[in-house]
Amino acid sequence: MPPVFAHGRLRLYLLKLLDEAPRHGYEVIRLLEERFQGLYAPSAGTVYPRLAKLEAEGLVTHTTEGGRKVYSITDAGRAELADRSGELADLELEIRESVAELAAEIRADVSGAAGDLRREMRAAAGR
Repeated sequence: MPPVFAHGRLRLYLLKLLDEAPRHGYEVIRLLEERFQGLYAPSAGTVYPRLAKLEAEGLVTHTTEGGRKVYSITDAGRAELADRSGELADLELEIRESVAELAAEIRADVSGAAGDLRREMRAAAGR
């Protein structure tokens, strides 16, 4: 599977997630894992630096709630999303296709392994 988040694309998707609702970093990581049906989860070392960069660029801001930074998109962030709406639509389609492709590969691998196991069990039972 080619990387879904090529240069600048995770940044764009983070803006999309924050446009849906304010979120803390760990929630963003969990949400990405959920959207990829458990097949991909970025590390904290991937997400937090990008959130900090988005904040430095004025595209997101944060408040602190319960000791956690909760990030929210700014008007400038919404403007960037609007400017890149076509790219975002393409990215979302690629994510869906990538997840479907990876799930199909996993199903094929599991099916093949199950078939191998059945053959081995029959052979063992025949001996």
